[in-house]
Amino acid sequence: MTIHDQTDKAPAQRRVRDLVAVNIGNALEWFDWNIYSIFAAYFAARFFVSDDPISSLLSTLAVFAVGFVMRPIGGWLFGVIADRKGRRFSLTCAILLAAGGSLLIAVAPTADTVGWFAGVVLLVARLVQGLAHGGETGSAFTYLAEIAPRRHRALWASTPWLGVGIGTMGATGLGVLMTAVFTTEQLEAFGWRIPFAAGALIGVYAIWIRLRMAESDVHEESQRLEADRPKRRLTDVFREMRENSRALLTIVGLTISGVVAFYTWFIFAPGYAVREFGMDANASLVAGLLGQAVFLIAVPVMGALADRWGRRPVLLIFSIGFAVLAFPLEFLLSDSPFRLWLAMAAASVLLAANCAPLGAIFAELVPTRVRATIIGIGYATAGAFLGGTAPYLNTWVSSIGQHWLFVGYIIVLCLISTVVAIVMRESKGKELTADG
Repeated sequence: MTIHDQTDKAPAQRRVRDLVAVNIGNALEWFDWNIYSIFAAYFAARFFVSDDPISSLLSTLAVFAVGFVMRPIGGWLFGVIADRKGRRFSLTCAILLAAGGSLLIAVAPTADTVGWFAGVVLLVARLVQGLAHGGETGSAFTYLAEIAPRRHRALWASTPWLGVGIGTMGATGLGVLMTAVFTTEQLEAFGWRIPFAAGALIGVYAIWIRLRMAESDVHEESQRLEADRPKRRLTDVFREMRENSRALLTIVGLTISGVVAFYTWFIFAPGYAVREFGMDANASLVAGLLGQAVFLIAVPVMGALADRWGRRPVLLIFSIGFAVLAFPLEFLLSDSPFRLWLAMAAASVLLAANCAPLGAIFAELVPTRVRATIIGIGYATAGAFLGGTAPYLNTWVSSIGQHWLFVGYIIVLCLISTVVAIVMRESKGKELTADG
């Protein structure tokens, strides 16, 4: 009997419970991560002393990008931990750090009391969150792909994106609520601390449910095989990374377009509509929230299609579709909340076609013994250097009246992902084994 036969016969209730535990934690991490960018305009001047509000905002977004610098490090560190100590242990440590980073921001002193040191505290908190965020994705994709029934692997491994959507929507929804309840002065004075404190409190629950998860059968069998082999050194990890360089480059190539499109349309677009077209701030957040809801519906649909049609056809829906529609979606934006929602809804459907198959594809590309490490490094690196800098780059080109350059940049990335999807091997139905 193969490992996957054992996995398919594992108690369904346990597997569903573990799936929920992973995704609740994932949702919290994305909530923590996105409330920063949503509330940045309210606390930017509290940490960076500047007479220019735009400069202050850019400084805050720069810290947002610096947080992403830690993501490849987190992908490597937590990936190694997941491959050596277990997926459950890695996921629990990641959520512990994420909640700790939120707590630090919630209680951080401002420049009014400690001067420039306030920026240092904020930077440290973002680096901690970036480290945790980088470690979360690789371990989550790996764990869910390994516990999933083989026929439904893409569907199961797509569910972290539901956590992404729920966490992002939770952050956006809280933004809508707080801008309706508090005045701008109150948000700038103290209101911005509330969502970070809430994230830290929810983190306690996320830690508890992850501690109750079962380890994946594939990983445990791999560990039993490793026990009969010489102990792996750090040099062995680097050697295995070189041996899997094709898989690593495929992961990066499939990720680069999606992460930039995600941060552009889920994070940047509502604020851009306010600044560029004068849309009401609260209306833009509501439109953004409803646009993100479309993503939640589309992800499981695309995951199921990837299990039925194969991984490649679904990936091409996104990369070709977004390359064609990038400028038309941009032209939809105006001061109308409905048009913002329509553009975000269309982008959400396309993004779901990119996101849903990725977890299954990544797991099917890489051997079990280094799976979390390779996935974590590849995905987190692409997210760091392209996704993390997207809001900053978007803000800058918009400020000089050349926003079309950023749209062209997304199209180029989509074309690269199209080529990668075409040349990669179709992996639908591949069995995940302990030694392969």
